[in-house]
Amino acid sequence: MSSAVVFAYHDVGVRCLSVLLARGGVNVSLVVTHRDDSAENVWFGNVAGLAALHHIPVITPDDTNDAASVERVRACRPDFIFSFYYRNMLKAGLLTIPTRGAYNMHGSLLPKYRGRAPVNWAVLHGERETGASLHCMVEKPDAGDLVEQRHVPILPNDTAHDVMHKVTYAAEACLYDALPALLDGSAKHTPLNLQVGNYFGRRRPEDGQIDWTRSAWDIHNLIRAVAPPYPGAFFGYQGTRIEVLLSHYGAEPAEQRASMARLYWQGDACYVDCSDGLRLQVLRLALNGAPLTAKAMERRFGVRELHLM
Repeated sequence: MSSAVVFAYHDVGVRCLSVLLARGGVNVSLVVTHRDDSAENVWFGNVAGLAALHHIPVITPDDTNDAASVERVRACRPDFIFSFYYRNMLKAGLLTIPTRGAYNMHGSLLPKYRGRAPVNWAVLHGERETGASLHCMVEKPDAGDLVEQRHVPILPNDTAHDVMHKVTYAAEACLYDALPALLDGSAKHTPLNLQVGNYFGRRRPEDGQIDWTRSAWDIHNLIRAVAPPYPGAFFGYQGTRIEVLLSHYGAEPAEQRASMARLYWQGDACYVDCSDGLRLQVLRLALNGAPLTAKAMERRFGVRELHLM
């Protein structure tokens, strides 16, 4: 029986910890996770709750790499460290503790989309697939040898939330298949070519502002990359913030070709004619948290269509 300390958060953390507990051959002696932030929309699973069901000790340090945390992990004498969507980087003091290696589950097809928010970035860039990658942890983020990988499709109208669900189950399958070889020492380790792929930083709510000069496809990708439960795309009109929470892309021609984007209703359906001559259907608009309909827009702004810069 091998021993492991698990650093985990989010749905990927819950599902991958579940694999370790169900697959056999691993004794999880400690779980390190985060306290939920009251200012964050916490829509995902709870790692600490799962650990409690299995009577596994849990710690939530503010500084993962401080001396007390390192010594707590060292005292467990783990063969493995696993990190499943844990948000903090593990430094050398932790990575050198396990006798059989430290492994991370990342939500992209490494070496693509290394770094933060890989699912959101992949959707934003209009990718047609992404996945989950199990790899060795080194001090440089998402740079260690690849052990296992699973692909999932990104469909044209998938939101980042849709894709995150797919990636979660890809991560589960990836770990489930890789674990026996990790435990018996036969797992293949393939160096990543870091000359290809890319690295991205975190995204912030203000990054959801729509640039209406972009193509319909680019605008749609932004909307679905940050659609709820993420903060949402938005634009300003007459000093008011309007949120565009969901759209549908069908490569339809615009009703009117113009240099300026135009938001308008046809019956109960809302559309945006974009500057590239195509239009998007807008499925959810909101103003101050309330749905923005044609009648509500007319009451608020005195018009039924908006010309967008």
